[in-house]
Amino acid sequence: MTFFLQFRGELAALTAALIWAVASIVYTGVGRQITPLALNFTKGWIAIVLLILTLLLTRQTPPAIDLLNFLLLFFSGTIGIGFGDTAYFNALNCIGARRTLLFETLAPPLSAVLALIFLNEQISTSAWFGIGLTIFGVVWVILERVSDVHENFRPLQGSLFGLLAAIGQATGAVMSRAALVNSEIDSLWSTLIRLLGGTIVLFIWILLQRQSHEMLKPMQNRRLFGIIATTGFVSTYLGILLQQTSLKFAATGIAQSLSSTSPLFVIPLTRIFGDRVTMRSVIGVLIALLGVSLLFQRL
Repeated sequence: MTFFLQFRGELAALTAALIWAVASIVYTGVGRQITPLALNFTKGWIAIVLLILTLLLTRQTPPAIDLLNFLLLFFSGTIGIGFGDTAYFNALNCIGARRTLLFETLAPPLSAVLALIFLNEQISTSAWFGIGLTIFGVVWVILERVSDVHENFRPLQGSLFGLLAAIGQATGAVMSRAALVNSEIDSLWSTLIRLLGGTIVLFIWILLQRQSHEMLKPMQNRRLFGIIATTGFVSTYLGILLQQTSLKFAATGIAQSLSSTSPLFVIPLTRIFGDRVTMRSVIGVLIALLGVSLLFQRL
């Protein structure tokens, strides 16, 4: 029990990575039926409804939080969820999951550097080495199939979206961490504030892009709505809740590094669906797991 309490932030980040690995497989298929903007908006408002119901059922009163920390959480959602996740879904459509995940590995070091600059957040030498090993292991796995042909392949546009997604996630994580360490707000309320920030900007964005008809697509297709609702519950409601928990109890760079291990969980999932697991994949997983183990050291 002491282990789980001591490393609850790190464990929450790993669980979020597992959840997002499963969700990425689902969203790859859903992205062919709905625009990234509308997909992000739909999963956002579904998660908001679920969070509000949770707060009502648990009878949690609004937290005492000052305006600065509220705005940090709100705009971290605007940047990380609103813009970052939309860029991520666009990248998936342009260059596929494997190449998009390669850009996602940029988020942990970016987060660590931004946290060092703006939060003066120091992490140990072994943790930096662990971050490096984790990223190397993930990249090693992702690059194995770079020759795969992706439908409607747009490398330049996809690379730009992938980079923007990594920057958005890193910036949002640092802003969220700044609010969490300077307030007593819990993960449920902080997740709700972030989702409100992201979903509101998406709603405005959709109206400006004149894509309001896209918002209605999930409502007109019961099967599509069911898939998005279920995946939204798991990936957005639970995933972001776990991410907020990790940022509350673990350093930003460590939390982001562990959250970025989703590609490693994809390997056994693809094996279940009949894909072949190579020795290179196994080596990459072992390297990344060694890096993860270093992130659990309190030095």
